[in-house]
Amino acid sequence: MSGKTNFERTELLIGADAMRYMNAARVILLGVGGVGSWCAESLIRSGIYHLTLVDSDCISGTNINRQLPATTLTIGEAKVNVLKKRLLEINPEAEITAIQGRYNAHTSASFHLDSYDYILDAIDSLEEKTHLIRTATHTDAVFFSSMGAALKMDPSRIHTAEFWKVQGCPLAAALRRKLKKGQLPEKKFVCVFSDEVLNNRDFLPDRATSLPEGDAQRARINGTLAHITAIFGFTLSSLVINDIYTSVNNG
Repeated sequence: MSGKTNFERTELLIGADAMRYMNAARVILLGVGGVGSWCAESLIRSGIYHLTLVDSDCISGTNINRQLPATTLTIGEAKVNVLKKRLLEINPEAEITAIQGRYNAHTSASFHLDSYDYILDAIDSLEEKTHLIRTATHTDAVFFSSMGAALKMDPSRIHTAEFWKVQGCPLAAALRRKLKKGQLPEKKFVCVFSDEVLNNRDFLPDRATSLPEGDAQRARINGTLAHITAIFGFTLSSLVINDIYTSVNNG
């Protein structure tokens, strides 16, 4: 055993070599909302020691139905800071960097994406997601992305697939259209997605006027459920864990 007894059950399953790689891997997770927060928890509980969290948002009451750090006591606090505190309670030895900032074309260079082994996308903005896909696939890092988790109820419809083979996901279709109009991804990458499409049963007032400038694409508000966003997040983390395991055991 590696001596890290809190993770001995993980090491029993994946082996000491994979565990050492897990401990050493550098991971950046962009977006720690409904999908990203659960992904982060799974990564830390699995033995990832070096994790950077990126999100510009503060917790609101509307996050409580699906986001791990959201409680009535954390409303108004930065998501990355609340999540970092929780993750350090799980593993005080972890090196967790919390960046309360927004990834976009103007800030991309400041994140030094080429310094990571894994880049994980849980962003919900179409414009920023498109830019991240283009940028991340030009690095040597392994890149995984989450597609849309809203308007879903059936966990059995959640799958993984190479991005260009994703079917039945409106977000993936929109991303492909946008990518084809400009620079295509440098390499293939795997996504988490659901091919289930439901409609909202009710409508909320249009909040476009209350969103920051440039956020018109986020004006539509879709229904979500915790069990779906959590499974998306856990599946996203599993892509990292399984990639490490496969890389170590298959050479």
